[in-house]
Amino acid sequence: MTERSGASAAARRLAPRLAARATTHDRDGSFPVDDFADLREAGLFGLMVPAELGGTGATFAGYAAVATELARGNGATALVFNMHASVTGALGAVTEELAEALGVPAEALAARDRLLRAAADGAWYAVAMSERGAGARLSQLATVYEPVDGGWRIKGSKTFCSGAGHADGYLVAARSAADPSVVSQFLVPAGEGLTVEPTWDALGMRATASHDLHLDVTVGTDRLLGGVEGLALVVAQLMPHWLVASYAAVYVGVARAAIDAAAEHLNTRNLAGLPAVRARLGRADAAVAAAELVVAEAARRVDEAPGAEETNRWVWRAKLLAGTTAAEVAASMLEAAGTSATRRGHPLERLYRDARCGSLHPATSDVCADWLGIAALGGDPDRDGSSPRW
Repeated sequence: MTERSGASAAARRLAPRLAARATTHDRDGSFPVDDFADLREAGLFGLMVPAELGGTGATFAGYAAVATELARGNGATALVFNMHASVTGALGAVTEELAEALGVPAEALAARDRLLRAAADGAWYAVAMSERGAGARLSQLATVYEPVDGGWRIKGSKTFCSGAGHADGYLVAARSAADPSVVSQFLVPAGEGLTVEPTWDALGMRATASHDLHLDVTVGTDRLLGGVEGLALVVAQLMPHWLVASYAAVYVGVARAAIDAAAEHLNTRNLAGLPAVRARLGRADAAVAAAELVVAEAARRVDEAPGAEETNRWVWRAKLLAGTTAAEVAASMLEAAGTSATRRGHPLERLYRDARCGSLHPATSDVCADWLGIAALGGDPDRDGSSPRW
């Protein structure tokens, strides 16, 4: 499967199928199991896996194109897929040079390759990072780990774990019990020692199954990602695109879906002749096109110079603009369509609620704006400020 012609086309073909199921899953708050069977069948779980390990070997731009297409079908499905792509994308981006610089041992690279091959074969991974009271700030986590015979003991609770109870494994961030300043990440397999508490009943993205996940589990030594403790904060600063801009592609797709749904509604109801209504669609189209270009530019820079200062500015710009644009466009499209579009089950009603979540995902729009403001003032946005970014 070539990155552009294969993966993007596959996502485009799947989008109508995802959209047809979206209303039911949103209403029931149920996980779209069939969507993920379709993603597996299409080979998309291997999107970010290097070709030599059986995957597509997509670039970040390739991911962004796929995520946008999936989100035009169902933003909730695209959002969960984003988590899997973030795990596999970050793992696949560890080159030999970076591994050597980070002190990653050969056996850890071999373990990484096994996880990536499994993804190419159809396994998918969720992210268990956020916690109540700490959000996604790695430096504030309460989940702890300690070494035991043959591996690591991990104990704690996570919240907003999209795909909880359905994934084959979970990327878990935890602090060392011996030294709380050390934050590490583990790929914990689904099964014994993990308990899902069904807490997700939210305004938007209701089909993500973002329940709480409780961990009291022992994993093998090979489940410590990188094979070295304390890499989580380092990787967060080296690859902020997977923690920030990957969401942007999803919400650009949600915003574009809102325009699509509004256009269909207006044509069906013979409202397209109203100049004010047309003007709303025109402004929305221009706004989404601008956000798409910013996401594309951020992705291009990530692929050419990941972690560079100017690249990271575009990464944070993309997240801020996508979240803001999605919320504003969906609200405008709902107003253009009128009261009938606010009924439960109408695509615009769901898209309005889903789009409103874009500014809330880490990093939130306020955090993004603060980061960019500090950068514009000549400061260090990763270190300056009133609270730690991670």
